[in-house]
Amino acid sequence: MNLNFDSEKPIYIQLAEAIEDDILRGIFEEGNQIISTTEISVNFKINPATAGKGVNLLVDEGILFKKRGVGMFVCEGAKEKIITKRKEKFYEGFIVALLEEAEKLQISKNEIIKMIEGSNGR
Repeated sequence: MNLNFDSEKPIYIQLAEAIEDDILRGIFEEGNQIISTTEISVNFKINPATAGKGVNLLVDEGILFKKRGVGMFVCEGAKEKIITKRKEKFYEGFIVALLEEAEKLQISKNEIIKMIEGSNGR
């Protein structure tokens, strides 16, 4: 897990995304416990409230759940929720912009596919 303190992206969001990445990689498996917010705050030298905010963001999204007095755990189906969320974000952030720019440049869908496949001579 890496956090970039020079990034414009808030630390708590970076933390939430890093935990999601670890779930996608299988480091934190569904049903298993993640590291505590105390461990996170000590390891990364961040405020415990910031660590809690990042973890609670994932609780609100149904990625993590809390067992009172025990800690935070990965929800069943969390990996699929993350994949779905990120695919939507990818579509909105990249594909829509790509198609809008392609339309301005009069690039056809077939030309885009060739570019993606690396058949554009580059």
